[in-house]
Amino acid sequence: MPIKKDETGKRWVEMELIVPGTPELVWQAIATGPGYTAWFTPTMIDERVGGTIRFDIGENGESKGEVTAWEPPFRFGYVERDWAEGAPPLATEITVTARSGDRCIVRMVHSLFASTDDWDDQMEGFEGGWTGFFEVLRLYLSHFAGMEAAVAFATTRVEAPHLDVWKQLIQVLGLAAANAGEERTTPQTPEQLSGTVERVEQGERQRYVLLLLNQPAPGIAQIGTYGVGDATIASMTFYLYGDDAKQRAAAGEPKWRDWLGETFKRV
Repeated sequence: MPIKKDETGKRWVEMELIVPGTPELVWQAIATGPGYTAWFTPTMIDERVGGTIRFDIGENGESKGEVTAWEPPFRFGYVERDWAEGAPPLATEITVTARSGDRCIVRMVHSLFASTDDWDDQMEGFEGGWTGFFEVLRLYLSHFAGMEAAVAFATTRVEAPHLDVWKQLIQVLGLAAANAGEERTTPQTPEQLSGTVERVEQGERQRYVLLLLNQPAPGIAQIGTYGVGDATIASMTFYLYGDDAKQRAAAGEPKWRDWLGETFKRV
């Protein structure tokens, strides 16, 4: 995604996607804490201009910002002033536009003011970073909209090439050569996963398989890897839905964390 610039020093990147649902339903997903938690990461939003927005990013701590626009159900914005050390504030604006057939266009714009290109790589990386989450958002709105949700995630850092780690991860989970539309079931270690392959991504920066789960419970699993310098991060993220979602997430997360660590400890 190319960085756009103007003569004032503003630099921005923008993304668009079409999702199912009315503007009110989509707004709930992209502008409230429970909504973000259902497809991104555990989030708290004080729903007003000047309110706090806080993203829980697990072992990497949290990211905080301030709500700058609150116009339900069409426009939501926030600014993160400490998103990267030494970086200028990063502003995010999300708009929702209704289309026919109970669909909406969601447009997300990240922008900042800078006199140099020091932060262009990070901004361009947003495209790859958001793609997988947007796929989860589509699935959430298609199958689980409005349900209670919880996230469980596990990661491990592996000092090995990205492609090698990816191959090992999908091999041990029985997901090698997976194709969208297939039904796949993993070995029962530590929990057996069964569902439909919704997307397989194999880019240079990140690789993942997205499963629409029916076992061990309804939900979405994002199983993937991404490179960090000479190392690789292997990750398992589970979006769980239903009245017992929080209990199931709390029970499953440590199992998958231990399993990832054991799987790659000899790599």
